Amino acid sequence: MVTTTTPTARHAAAPTANAPLRGRRSPLASVALHVTLIVASVVAVFPVLWVLLTSLKPAKYATTTDFFKETTFENYTNLLRDTPFLTWFGNSLLVAGLTTVVGVFISATTGYAVSRFRFPGKRGLMWTLLITQMFPVAVLIVPIYNIMASLGLLNQSAGLVITYLTIAVPFCAWMMKGFFDGIPREIDESGYVDGLTPFGTFWRLILPLAKPGIAVTAFYSFITAWGEVAYASAFMVGDENLTLAGGLQKFVNQYGAQWGPMTAASVLIAIPAALVFLFAQRHLVTGMSAGAVKG
Repeated sequence: MVTTTTPTARHAAAPTANAPLRGRRSPLASVALHVTLIVASVVAVFPVLWVLLTSLKPAKYATTTDFFKETTFENYTNLLRDTPFLTWFGNSLLVAGLTTVVGVFISATTGYAVSRFRFPGKRGLMWTLLITQMFPVAVLIVPIYNIMASLGLLNQSAGLVITYLTIAVPFCAWMMKGFFDGIPREIDESGYVDGLTPFGTFWRLILPLAKPGIAVTAFYSFITAWGEVAYASAFMVGDENLTLAGGLQKFVNQYGAQWGPMTAASVLIAIPAALVFLFAQRHLVTGMSAGAVKG
């Protein structure tokens, strides 16, 4: 059987020469898009590049506009040799590490519990986790300071870890709940059939499937503790107890700032955060989108 196409059908099927293809960007729009992306990239990279180059200049040229001026590593050697930077670095690493480990555990177990089980006060718990995110640091710092003082946890790493957990856990628990909601409940049921306890099911079956959410939780908890300034400055005193956030303030006084050591310290502080990001980056988009969409 031979089919024929009428002239009208051929005319309707063939695209007209003057009609633009759908989805094709005009040359002017393409140029505007590329220019916008270039400008945005320069704006994002310039401050980081400026700090890096300033850390490699002698102190007398720190505030000049020359990118390269007598390049030297003197700022780094002086920072590591003449200041308690390594002590501050160790304190920050301890606080951030504990906050990350404890925050991931509490957030994951809380998110799994509210995702899978029904219990009295469940709705109130979720509302409490949500409402705590609405208060700014300026409102919370005084009551938390008084609580830590009454418990004898001021100037203690444990007090700072507990404080950071109050920031990280509510957000991460909500996110983990959304992620666990996307994991089929049949997996839990298969674990119960095999004789696993609820915690055993969570630990052996569900948690391995939640790696993207765990990566986002770990990254957020680490960054919360690593870069926080207000609580660290208010709760910790003495060079031997300061974290990096409080230590950097030693380079600024009422008469000026020591730009060389401060920029060198900023570069070194950024390295652990960058390493954590590189370790978790392949899971970040999946984890964040799963926690947001499925919540």
